[in-house]
Amino acid sequence: MNLPQINTNLFKQLRFILVETSRAGNIGAVARAMKTMGFSDLVLVTPRFEHALQDPEAVAFASGAGDILAGARVVGSMAEALDGINFAAAVSARLREYSPPVLTPRQVAEQLSAQPELRAALIFGNERFGLPNDIVEKCNVLINIPANPDYSSLNLSQAAQVLAYECRMAALDGAPRAMNVRQPAGDANEIGFQGEAASAAQIEGMYQHLEQSLVEIGFLDAGNPRKLMPRLKRMFARAQLEQEEVNILRGIARHMVGKRKG
Repeated sequence: MNLPQINTNLFKQLRFILVETSRAGNIGAVARAMKTMGFSDLVLVTPRFEHALQDPEAVAFASGAGDILAGARVVGSMAEALDGINFAAAVSARLREYSPPVLTPRQVAEQLSAQPELRAALIFGNERFGLPNDIVEKCNVLINIPANPDYSSLNLSQAAQVLAYECRMAALDGAPRAMNVRQPAGDANEIGFQGEAASAAQIEGMYQHLEQSLVEIGFLDAGNPRKLMPRLKRMFARAQLEQEEVNILRGIARHMVGKRKG
């Protein structure tokens, strides 16, 4: 019998990020959900209580996944949490008007499995308030779990378990089925050549540079910005920007300001 191919990169590179978690038990339960599916990279962004990883409730709910808690990190900002990441996926039951493309857990899992160059993060919000818009708008995709519309409430660890399971199944399958899948980087003359995906930090820097340039040339009113930047972020999220493309956009931004000053 032929055993399934395993995309081990996904198990090593996928990061689970919990933002402003309120309950220690949920942190432990997420660690358990991760370990049962073979994942280990856990980062907490400003949890709402001290010593979150050592809390007795977190340890109890981890139930054998204490090594995941021991290896987890607590950071003070999303920038720190996304260090080294070039594909960020927000997990939310609430759809936004200016969100990035909306995908199911299975679609995202298949995309991550098919693109081993991606260093991805799944981002989960606070149990009560979810993820704020400014974080969602910076992500490449928004993951919406297609639950029962009459009762779609999943707690934090349940959502993490669904995502971890789908990612494991995609990695075990090894057969990319996602649409518009990025091909591995190769010779620049190859048809469909794709370069290195831009990191979250590079894209955020590009957004800040572009916004500053648009203000300086008078296209964006800093006092009344309306929805221009969220719309631009949504547009660029669909493109899944590469490093060279980010550099081109920043070059355009510099040139616009230089022409105006000249």
